[in-house]
Amino acid sequence: MVETSILGASLEVVDRIGPCDGRINVEKIEDSRNVKRRTLLDRAKALLKSLSTDEIPDSKELTELVRETARAAEIMEYGDEKLPAGPGIKTSNEIIVVEGRADVINLLKNDIANVVAIGGANVGKAISDLCRQKEVTVFLDGDRGGDIILKQLMHNTEIDYVARAPPGKEVEELSRKEMIKCLRRRVPVEQAEDWEKTGERMQQQDRREQRFPSNNENSGYMSNRSERSESPQPRYIPNPTPVAQPVENNQNSSSVELDSGVQLKISEHLKSLANSLKARILFGDDLERQDEIPIREVIRSLGDAQQPKAVVLDGIVTQRLLDLAEQKGVKIVAGLKAGTITRKPPSIRVIVKEESA
Repeated sequence: MVETSILGASLEVVDRIGPCDGRINVEKIEDSRNVKRRTLLDRAKALLKSLSTDEIPDSKELTELVRETARAAEIMEYGDEKLPAGPGIKTSNEIIVVEGRADVINLLKNDIANVVAIGGANVGKAISDLCRQKEVTVFLDGDRGGDIILKQLMHNTEIDYVARAPPGKEVEELSRKEMIKCLRRRVPVEQAEDWEKTGERMQQQDRREQRFPSNNENSGYMSNRSERSESPQPRYIPNPTPVAQPVENNQNSSSVELDSGVQLKISEHLKSLANSLKARILFGDDLERQDEIPIREVIRSLGDAQQPKAVVLDGIVTQRLLDLAEQKGVKIVAGLKAGTITRKPPSIRVIVKEESA
């Protein structure tokens, strides 16, 4: 560096260049190696930035990538039809039935392993047999296709509960929070037969949850459900002083007359069952003897009952229930609402709670 500086200073003493006067001024002495180092450093920074943003994910993205890959790898094939399913489908006492493979993947990503897909609009033998062996929650898209599949399942096999994605959404699109919320709001299959009325009830529950939010959401709802003996009870605000009222049907008017004492007893049963998701089968002319059961078992229990006189349930009176009640000789069927009833047996008096204003 000393010699270079002396050389630079020597250049400045030159005052003539050829026949002309001249002046030389050394503005700067620069090490060419440092220039190359700066160029190299700038280029290295640009390459590192490109590598970090485009090629290598951060730790959170890497964790999610590994988790999704692992969950997708857990998908197995069930039955001769090779239906997409989670690893918990064989060991769990409770299962979730969804529509397609993408729905199974989404549930697996959210730690719900006891899930199987129907794999189409038709219900095959594998699904039909599986649903008869286990407690089944059907988790469907919130569209017309979900309604069709629900009818197919109800016609071909036995299901216990129904959960639906929000209107216009599919199960594969739901976030974890949305998924758990939908599963917590599942309803017994008897109430799902009239989905329009059930949907109205769920919308009312949504408004109540916004007013009274729960701080105790269970994020692992269905993955460990086999350890529980009862399903979670939905939170409803009871209507003030419900009054039992007979359902009128001009086409098929009932010939069953009720005295004030019997009607009062039915009203008391409806009031005591409010928000319980249970049903009672009453026996004897005085309706004093009773069997109390979960509402999802009302069809099965009524089919086994001997000489029942009345059925009272905290749910919707459906055509299926009325048809069975007629076969068993039941005289009174009472519930929260009347569903879509195309034929009301003349031998049965249907009673529902009076809607509050």
